[in-house]
Amino acid sequence: MLLSKLLARSEYSVLRGNTKNINITGIRYDSRSATAGDLFVCLKGALTDGHFFADKAYSRGVRVFLTERLIEELPDDAVQIKVSNTRRELAVISSVFRGDPADSLHVIGITGTKGKTTTALLIRSILCGADIPCAYIGSNGVIINGERIDSPNTTPESSELQKYFKMMVDAGIFHVALEVSSQALDHYRVYGVPFDVTVFTNLYRDHIGEGEHSSFEEYRAAKAKLFSDYKKNLIVSNIDDPNAETVTGGEALTPRISYSISDKSADYFADEIAPYRDKTSLGISFVCYHDGESVPVKLRSPGRFSVSNALAAIAVAGRYGIDVKKAANILSEVTVTGRFEIVEGLEGRTFIVDYAHNGISLESALSVLREYAPRRIICVYGSVGGRTRERRRELAEAASRLADYSIITSDNPDFEPASDIANEIASHLGSEARYEIITDRDEAVRHAVRISREGDIVLFAGKGHERYQLIEGVKVPFCERKIIEEECEAIRREEMKNRLF
Repeated sequence: MLLSKLLARSEYSVLRGNTKNINITGIRYDSRSATAGDLFVCLKGALTDGHFFADKAYSRGVRVFLTERLIEELPDDAVQIKVSNTRRELAVISSVFRGDPADSLHVIGITGTKGKTTTALLIRSILCGADIPCAYIGSNGVIINGERIDSPNTTPESSELQKYFKMMVDAGIFHVALEVSSQALDHYRVYGVPFDVTVFTNLYRDHIGEGEHSSFEEYRAAKAKLFSDYKKNLIVSNIDDPNAETVTGGEALTPRISYSISDKSADYFADEIAPYRDKTSLGISFVCYHDGESVPVKLRSPGRFSVSNALAAIAVAGRYGIDVKKAANILSEVTVTGRFEIVEGLEGRTFIVDYAHNGISLESALSVLREYAPRRIICVYGSVGGRTRERRRELAEAASRLADYSIITSDNPDFEPASDIANEIASHLGSEARYEIITDRDEAVRHAVRISREGDIVLFAGKGHERYQLIEGVKVPFCERKIIEEECEAIRREEMKNRLF
């Protein structure tokens, strides 16, 4: 694409060089992947600044740079184009480069502290189950036509996001459930995306600290951008959350639909909420009241928050002509990878893989499991290395109050010794807490399965959907579900052998 066409919607000035008749074959912001013919966009981050890596891109053949200032170190044959915000312009030019694919999509944007992933995947499941092909982008990666692609961020950088949008359109998929993080909103990753529906799930104190948000108010303001700064045709809001009006704009002109598990005036209201448990799994049921009708709904995941997530998904489905009864039938068969995911293995014991990785989510998960009157709750958990150290205390406090036994292990320790992280978590446990430390997570998972007994619930918290362990900068393959299944199968074989002999 000609550079002049690529920049047609941008306000810019040429600091150095001639921009005429330059053909751009790709857009890059990582110098390690840049090649001749690319436009290199210098992005400023919390820890790095792409302007300092422009010379690396130049050495790889790049001759055109989008910057926020003149880079004196670049040779004179490097064309430098200045814009006021390279992150915002990356979103603009990426859309132009891909042919504005989002204009052909029904984009459903979901934001909130908790529930984004589950809600988005439930929406996708309902739409697909109703013969409306729907893609997904979020913490669980990118899913297009059933094929999954790994993604490092909940919401990909704008250039990748537009690439995925183009892949959807090319595949004949015109609906997508997109998780929208606060960082994505602050960093313009979804800038210019026309949303059909925006969804607010809830807001809690999280993502506050170095490299993230400086305060809860700043975090809330970032979330609110989805509802104030973007085109949307419908707002779906959880009115049980006290921040709902502040985040979604109160009496905004955009049509809105509410959902609730406590307010009968909501457009979608859940009542008669009740947990259920069988030999290897558990879940929750409720009755959905909407437009004068009442429909029973049964979910293969526990907790009142699961009801809220389901209501949001049902409400969005209604936007596309899917009635509550049809949505309920589909939901009864749906499980969400890594979000209170039941791993059926040994009769009488319940194994759950969940992404609960901070104090709030772990406390919520353990509180929910208490409602099922388990013999014991065994909790396997750790904390990431090198950041968010406050979480270690919060995780320990939640486990101390609500778990009967803790197995403290690793969870993406990266360059920090896993033993140091585990010992720090243990230092915050209550004096009466029963626990052990097993830093090898594979060994910890297998041990938890081995010590479980009939009536126990074992929660494997923190990894969820992830299929790796980050150790010293390397993503080591690691699938918690697979390890649990392997150990359960080994135990069944041993029991069979003992019965035979």
